Amino acid sequence: MVGMVVTILAGASALCGLGRVWADDAAVDYTKIAPADLIAKTPQGKLANPYNDTQAGIVAEGGKFLQSYSCSGCHGGGGGGGMCPALTNDIWVYGGDDDTLFRLVTLGSDELQKQGYTRKGRENVVGPMPPFGAIIKNADDLWKILAFIRSKYSGDPGYKFGTPPDQQ
Repeated sequence: MVGMVVTILAGASALCGLGRVWADDAAVDYTKIAPADLIAKTPQGKLANPYNDTQAGIVAEGGKFLQSYSCSGCHGGGGGGGMCPALTNDIWVYGGDDDTLFRLVTLGSDELQKQGYTRKGRENVVGPMPPFGAIIKNADDLWKILAFIRSKYSGDPGYKFGTPPDQQ
């Protein structure tokens, strides 16, 4: 009986150790992973921005990245629109949740649609969103860009992260 208790306790201890290993594996250094690689390793709907739009330093970096990665060439200097949709208004063309936005920028709109996403909002769009996953250096830069965009949102606060579940 004592041997069986020891075996059970040893097994439970080993399982707890495995849980810690799995949890450690779940921690991602976003500065060391390309946006496309993060998408490949993350189930649909599970990407979440580690930053929020109230972190002034993060938002400022995101604004600089918006410029340096040429997002402003199509979406305007501060994201207010140009030949492509504004990033600062209240319209989320494919949805405003972190996962959808990250995938849209990384994959582009054509590939996003191939993965089952559909347009929800309507905007004047000149052409498809090109994929920027190979252009943006790492997932951390993209998360900061998305924090900047979210900080400029000018619509109904209830829709800041997309259509609320009770409205879908």
